[in-house]
Amino acid sequence: MGSLLSGLGELGLKGLESADLYKSDTEEKKKEEAKAEAPQAAAFDERECLFGKSHTCPVCYKEFKALTARQSKIRPAGMDNDLRPRFKNFDPMKYDVILCPHCGYAALGRFFHTITPPQAKLVKEGISKNFHPIPDKEYFTYDEAFLRYQLALGNAVVKRGKAGEKAYLCLKMAWILRGKREDIESGKTEVNPNAFETIVEDLKQDETELLSNALDGFLNARQNESFPICGMDESTLDYIIAVTAMRLEKYDLVNQMLNVLLVRSRLTPMMKDYCIDMKEELRKIRKEQEG
Repeated sequence: MGSLLSGLGELGLKGLESADLYKSDTEEKKKEEAKAEAPQAAAFDERECLFGKSHTCPVCYKEFKALTARQSKIRPAGMDNDLRPRFKNFDPMKYDVILCPHCGYAALGRFFHTITPPQAKLVKEGISKNFHPIPDKEYFTYDEAFLRYQLALGNAVVKRGKAGEKAYLCLKMAWILRGKREDIESGKTEVNPNAFETIVEDLKQDETELLSNALDGFLNARQNESFPICGMDESTLDYIIAVTAMRLEKYDLVNQMLNVLLVRSRLTPMMKDYCIDMKEELRKIRKEQEG
């Protein structure tokens, strides 16, 4: 017979054909015990990457703490071609909006403390009178972060903020939705399998709408505001306009901006490489359109 278990190979169990019926399980038991005793990698806890940073609201003058990412916990993991930074473990951009829980004033950190008295009055009239506080959280999901960005954009509209500020908010909101979509596509965030394609497609469309609004605002800011705009010099802003226009298939604008960018000496090597790639891609697209 050769082996009591010969023939199991026909059932896909070939590995059992040569098994020793009475082999001591001591060795295997020791292996299992060692495995159980080995330290397991702790599950990632986003709360450990955050702390409550103290602020005094420039609208209502009350003190509060806002969740803020610890710089020591941020792990960069590359960058998209539109300069959206990527990170390992968690996305610190979810915490870039500072929200006063008392009056509803919200803005990106770079704008929060620069509000003027006339703007503060507009916020009190247009936001604070009807604001319902948002419950405290130990960390933010992408949806919770997006709500805060929406409130920051609403504040920017009410206080008559500059086009550049509103455009920059729209751009970062698009990045927040992109992060949410990528988490869903990678399986990090679970959704109803039957609704997966619909959810992903809706997120893509919402991102496109935000990018379109960002592009309009940046073009306005480029013509009417002084540099730096939201911390960006002229070359960086023109690059953002070119990449965003490419995503939106506005090829005439892409070509116009690339012609400006590629003769500048201030472009970083990365941005210059991306511009050259866009130029080549644009050439292929136009060739296909003509063909």
